Amino acid sequence: MHNLQICVSSMEFCNRIILKHVSILLVFFLSCSTSKTVTPSLLDLVVTNTTVLHRNFTALSEFRLINRRILNDCSASNPFIEVNVDSNSTLSDDEFVRVTVTGVSNPSDGDWVAMISPSNSDVKSCLLNELFYLQTGDTAKLPLLCHYPVKAQYMKNDPNYLSCKNKECKKYQDGKCVISTCSGSIQFHVINIRSDIEFVFFSGGFLKPCLVGRSTPLSFANPKTPLYGHLSSIDSTGASMRLTWVSGDKEPQQIQYANGKAVTSTVTTFSQADMCSSALPSPAKDFGWHDPGYIHSALMTGLKPSSPFSYKYGSDSVGWSKEIQFSTPPAGGSDEVRFIAFGDMGKTPLDASKEHYIQPGALSVIKAIAKDVNSKNVNSVFHIGDISYATGFLAEWDFFLHLINPVASRLSYMTAIGNHERDYVDSGSVYITPDSGGECGVPYETYFPMPTSAKDKPWYSIEQGSVHFTVISTEHDWSENSEQYAWMQKDMASVNRQKTPWLIFMGHRPMYTSHQGLLSSENKFNEAVEPLLFQNKVDLALFGHVHNYERTCSVFQHKCKAMPTKDKNGMDTYDGRNYSAPVQVVIGMAGFTLDNFSSNVESWSLKRISEFGYLRAYATRKDLSLEVSAYSLVFYSHSLP
Repeated sequence: MHNLQICVSSMEFCNRIILKHVSILLVFFLSCSTSKTVTPSLLDLVVTNTTVLHRNFTALSEFRLINRRILNDCSASNPFIEVNVDSNSTLSDDEFVRVTVTGVSNPSDGDWVAMISPSNSDVKSCLLNELFYLQTGDTAKLPLLCHYPVKAQYMKNDPNYLSCKNKECKKYQDGKCVISTCSGSIQFHVINIRSDIEFVFFSGGFLKPCLVGRSTPLSFANPKTPLYGHLSSIDSTGASMRLTWVSGDKEPQQIQYANGKAVTSTVTTFSQADMCSSALPSPAKDFGWHDPGYIHSALMTGLKPSSPFSYKYGSDSVGWSKEIQFSTPPAGGSDEVRFIAFGDMGKTPLDASKEHYIQPGALSVIKAIAKDVNSKNVNSVFHIGDISYATGFLAEWDFFLHLINPVASRLSYMTAIGNHERDYVDSGSVYITPDSGGECGVPYETYFPMPTSAKDKPWYSIEQGSVHFTVISTEHDWSENSEQYAWMQKDMASVNRQKTPWLIFMGHRPMYTSHQGLLSSENKFNEAVEPLLFQNKVDLALFGHVHNYERTCSVFQHKCKAMPTKDKNGMDTYDGRNYSAPVQVVIGMAGFTLDNFSSNVESWSLKRISEFGYLRAYATRKDLSLEVSAYSLVFYSHSLP
């Protein structure tokens, strides 16, 4: 028996919902505003109020307008220019650096600084070819610079720059200053991406950039530091956990864990030759490439389910991570599990930089998830597609791994592949869009090894507590004669509902959404796969891809087979004593700019909210409680129904 209940809260109150195995419950949980000061850390430099936090970020950053430009050289006309970095002689693994530009004759709002890595990247001149950037799958105005900077900022971010409040005399004549210049300073958040970096000062804005000066190249103190460790489950026992991390060191390293155990890593990497391309070089193959270093992975075994342990990783020669506390997930068939699920997160910069893609909600969402993890009320995370949005700009994977590290280093972080990880022309993906920027799933599968049967077959199932999770790839062939279809059919038919009463289906592209503009192939996905969900009595189907939250009735073939009722607390309850059809939920609201809904509402669509957030779930053998924690980009005057 299953019931689905949904409760909604106002901005003043934080409530939750409960799903029961006699009932399924979904609750909308809006963040309560707080003005508390957080503990001093790097994040202190980021405003914590949600509205202010996102005010300067936009997914449609004008920074994307610079790639593939022919750069003029303006250094001769600015003889006093110096670009200096207020840092030690080497960079740490994670710091904010102050970049100061002095000797500026005429400050302009088009002056900007780019962070370039590696420092020998050619930013002086290149051929103009606007078509190259179409490879990102982004058809907004197209960036045009030879080698894409990791990030950039306008000098006017220093409020004293344009008014020349920091003035310096460069030449005196008869005791009077006849030549004076101006200066300004801006901060960049820098993490260890292994290769040297430099800061380059341009005039002319992003449309007509003119190279004026550059800093001395800076190296990281230890490019081989083991970093960005993240955990994943390999089976349903809860007794083994995989740790994957990044280092500039190709020699095997170790995990030391559980008070005396140790295991040696296997080491892999990927190269430009592994990236996809076409007649026009893709970003991953060309101007977006960045050396990923070496990806280490090792398996911790002999653990106990639902238990805390500690670990550290690295080696005596390159250094060790700090000791980290983590928890194993519950074994499949045990009584309960608490998990978080979402799609389409990406990343938000911790400084005021422009990047090629910015997901405005990612920072506040991951901070909220980290708070949940710190409360020790979460066993695992499921990120169902559109992971980093690097889309061929490989350095952005490091920034994403850094962002999720406070969460992914402490519990099982499971993933599904999305279009921005896999899709590319003539690469074997169902959809022939260039959405991966030429990555074709290679970085994704290297950074996030899941318990799949083989390379480029990113579908798997796993059981935790009372739930069987079937995780598929909507980007690989799912038609009735495909290998993946046969696997789905076999996997869901084999579920022992006495052991795991709940069956949850996950993939990236949804079967039901009110958002317009879906491809015809996505309708075919519904036609091919939805009957499998119905036949195998899937309770809940979770998807991303569309950047909002939407929940259906118990739906099959676009018709409601059952409707929820309200309980005394206002929660929608779906009575599952007689199975009717799956409830389908879109949860692609974890970071990317939110999508609006169509004004034409279908009868199967019961709840539509365009807010940043994620799904919390608590499953016992009889109950399944779902909570949607939404973080508003702007203030709303209405309460959610």
